[in-house]
Amino acid sequence: MPTFHDIFRQLNAIPRPSHHEKDVADFLCKFATEHGLRFKRDAQNCVVIEKDATPGYENASPVVILNHMDMVCVAKDGYMRNGKAFNPLTDEIIPYTEEVKNPDGSVSRWMKAEGTSLGADNGIGLSMALAILADDSIVHGPLEVLTTTNEEDGMSGAEALSEDFIRGRKVINLDSEAYDEITTGAAGAYLQLAHWNIIKGIVPEGMLFKKIIIDGGLGGHSGVDINKGRCNCIRVLATALSESGIPNGRNALVCTIAGGTANASIASCAEAIVAIIPEYENNIEKSVADWNKRIKQEYETNDPSVNIRIVGTNPISSYIENAADILCCISNLPCNMLAMREDMPDTVMTSNNIGVLKYTDKEITLSCHSRSFSDNEMHKLADRIKSIFNEHKADSIEELMDTPAWMERADSPLLALTCETFKDVLGFEPKKVAMHFVLEAAYYVQKYPGVEIASIGPLIIEPHSTSERVNLDTADNIWRVTVELLRRLAVPTQLSDYERYCKEQADAFFDELGDDRCFGEMPEGQFVRGH
Repeated sequence: MPTFHDIFRQLNAIPRPSHHEKDVADFLCKFATEHGLRFKRDAQNCVVIEKDATPGYENASPVVILNHMDMVCVAKDGYMRNGKAFNPLTDEIIPYTEEVKNPDGSVSRWMKAEGTSLGADNGIGLSMALAILADDSIVHGPLEVLTTTNEEDGMSGAEALSEDFIRGRKVINLDSEAYDEITTGAAGAYLQLAHWNIIKGIVPEGMLFKKIIIDGGLGGHSGVDINKGRCNCIRVLATALSESGIPNGRNALVCTIAGGTANASIASCAEAIVAIIPEYENNIEKSVADWNKRIKQEYETNDPSVNIRIVGTNPISSYIENAADILCCISNLPCNMLAMREDMPDTVMTSNNIGVLKYTDKEITLSCHSRSFSDNEMHKLADRIKSIFNEHKADSIEELMDTPAWMERADSPLLALTCETFKDVLGFEPKKVAMHFVLEAAYYVQKYPGVEIASIGPLIIEPHSTSERVNLDTADNIWRVTVELLRRLAVPTQLSDYERYCKEQADAFFDELGDDRCFGEMPEGQFVRGH
């Protein structure tokens, strides 16, 4: 019988960045078949696997274990795999475990990945859910393991779920990253792209070509880490180029510019190729050196390894005539933490992340990932960003996600039971917190009336970055809490006197009939005794 550690290693062998989840969805369906379980798969590749209740607990309310199958897959600058640059669409994640001695002398086990993000967000939670399905010794009521797609880059999987895709109204979400907390609320999110058609000009003869690179940033989750004062390398590069006199249409021209790795990650790198007249070379090199000093001073504490440098590169025949508009746009966009919650210390209220600046031969695209606990403030921010895009002559603006904020009811019985289970199993009561990351919960509240959600998970540090790591000791403890919580939720539904009377009459009828084999298939794929 596989443990969740075993299953996580299997998941790591399957490339699963957002928008590329077919292979991992195939894996989930095969897993269900191999374990004799029913499953459904929709057009978005979301999968729900159903497992019957432990015998004797058939009348308990169905429970949903929720995770997402995609991950933010980023690699260190220059990281190679088998002599080639790492490809997130084809190369597996290679995890390793190391032991760290704590100040009190104890030892903690941490899992990391070789050269890339780990995908513990949300691979660890998904692995736990699958291990529960494989383990017949665990006591539970009717169980649905729901795994969605594209959670990290638009939540289109959750948004498109049909209203009958799941039956359960008690949802255990294993997509939280703070071990001693239960997430009871999440910010809303608005993701939009600006597109500029590239207006090309021919680079005059005799110009020198330089690549200006900013890298070494910590990056990180654009929700969890947005208030940690880290460098957004796209924003800084654009500002540095503009203030250094690039482009000015005479001495220096921008030929290419790109940066960032994922919409939901703080951009840890960016680069531009510029063409300059020979007489301007010293000016540009001095300007870049001055900018490097500024960066080192500003991010000395929060992002100490980030730096900007200039190197020679191969010639390019064309330049971007409308680069000035694009650079000015980036420099003027709101970026990073914008407001804190007054009612929750250390909790970000509103933020915006400039995630990916992408260059192709024909266009440049720029993503902005805005978050807020206030839907009104989030849409105000999104409109402000649209205005800046339009002011700087973006050819089109594309909306990819508009997810509302979510807050669980304070009187939720599921939250109370989860807190009680933590206390009994681990000896402490978790804090109830609202987090400045986005969860799919708002969609479930809209689609499935009466749903309750408790979001828990192990300690995951630096998700969405190459420093991502998960504390395996906390993962083992979350496993224990989840198993015990399922047992406590396996309480037969209390029937009213009338419902009990009807059931007794139906049972007596079939006992007289002497035929217990009359079954009907429900639309959900469940089987019930016909009557």
